Amino acid sequence: MTSQEHRLTDAYLVGLTLTEALKADQSLCTALRTLEGPFDSLNDGYPEWHPAPHSFEGMVRLLLYRELTGESYRSLAQYPELAVVFDLEKIPDESVLSRTWRNRFDEATREFVTTAAHYVIKEVHDRDISAPEVRPKAEIVDDEQEAADPVEDKSFSQKEIIQTTRLARDHAFGHFDSGRASNASYEDTQFFELQTFMGMVHCGTAQGATRFQYRHGEEYSPHGDTHLRAVKQFDPEELVNGFNETTDRLLSVIASEASFRRPVTAAIDITTIPYYGEVEGMPMVSGTKDRDGRAFKFATLSIIGQNIPLVLAVEPVRESSEWDENPSNQIHRTVRRLVRRAKEQVPIETVLCDREFDSIQVFQTLSNLDVNYLIPKRVSSSERDVLEQMEGDDQEVAVESASIHVESGSHPMRLLYVPSTSGEGTAVFATNLRVGPEEAETFCQRYSRRWQIESEYKSIKGDFLAKTSSKDYRIRLFYFVFAVLLYNIWRLTDFLLKASVGGEMDYAPVITAGECVELVASSLIPHD
Repeated sequence: MTSQEHRLTDAYLVGLTLTEALKADQSLCTALRTLEGPFDSLNDGYPEWHPAPHSFEGMVRLLLYRELTGESYRSLAQYPELAVVFDLEKIPDESVLSRTWRNRFDEATREFVTTAAHYVIKEVHDRDISAPEVRPKAEIVDDEQEAADPVEDKSFSQKEIIQTTRLARDHAFGHFDSGRASNASYEDTQFFELQTFMGMVHCGTAQGATRFQYRHGEEYSPHGDTHLRAVKQFDPEELVNGFNETTDRLLSVIASEASFRRPVTAAIDITTIPYYGEVEGMPMVSGTKDRDGRAFKFATLSIIGQNIPLVLAVEPVRESSEWDENPSNQIHRTVRRLVRRAKEQVPIETVLCDREFDSIQVFQTLSNLDVNYLIPKRVSSSERDVLEQMEGDDQEVAVESASIHVESGSHPMRLLYVPSTSGEGTAVFATNLRVGPEEAETFCQRYSRRWQIESEYKSIKGDFLAKTSSKDYRIRLFYFVFAVLLYNIWRLTDFLLKASVGGEMDYAPVITAGECVELVASSLIPHD
């Protein structure tokens, strides 16, 4: 076996080890931290006398994390806690990471990292392993699409892009009101300007305010502490209501476009924003799959499929934890609020959720709301009996009738047993639609569209979310809602550009998130 074959074998072994850890419900960070990889076979491109302060193995683990998640070099700096995970003194800046990949890692090491990471990504999505940090499979398998730079699309001039971005922005900020006095030193718009700038450069409040003042003058922009005080004035309920009104306004812009499909397919999911402080007196902080992990959690409902991918509703998640007196988790109530809110804006045909929402209360809630659902089932003893019977009868597809009976109502449902998309084993889905064995497999293929929401979360948190270490939930909620709003502006801009030339409404954007947020900021912020 050649040295290259040895390295590729080692890379696949690393990928297999990480996949097994994720299947066992370890977080990605825990899996990478405890990984006993064959890193000794890789060559450190820097000689021993080189003053590089970061260990070679730590950098391999960090760049494995980057390849697995799709994070940019710049966005990695948002997670200083990763330094502890990968045994580094600190997270290197963008230039150091770039030099490490280009100069310190030779071609063999880069191939090792990408081979191991891409194996994990494919396994996670093919086997439906719950690992929300892992990037969408489509980002690594469609190389031709990824190689094309969407900003270079010659169908649109820079003037058209700027005009369209401003149109989207003009519909977005009018429904947020802090309720501050009319004679306040700064208008709400000035805080939106600063928040947009902070999301654009991925920095915290104090640093963002200082950099913003440097560009536009101390008289124009509020100080960081002033910004935080203003943000706290936004009542959480009113903030969510403002987001709802803004979303309705954004949808009104595209209502007349023939390429906007109604009714829509929607996905519901929960994302986490890590928290590392004390949890005493923090009722909105929840535990995570990683036993020691803590996070703020937000549920969203998004349009997916061949349509404009917008977030229609945001809902804070309040869970019962050992450090608070919250009532036991009622995920079906979160689902109810999200769907009711979204149905005020668009008709919803089908809702897709992951296994976290596998409960009879969720099934009945969606049925009561008169929407179809497709949700993967956890395999219990009854499902296991069916799987054994299918194996004995040499069946690939089966449909079992069932019914839900809870206090809030009842309805008939079906359990669909279809070949897993990985090509191995059988996946089980629950639906309230009348689906027969002949169409069950095709129907369940709709579930693959859910990968879009994972890509959505990665963009919201990586491209639009400003940094903060605040314990104040009002600040955390404002920062997340504002990041989602910027994401929606980006997607509306992309939709309007495509519609203007009769373009195909596929998921891939024609304008990057980075360019869009810069244009939004330049439209809000006066020129020097």
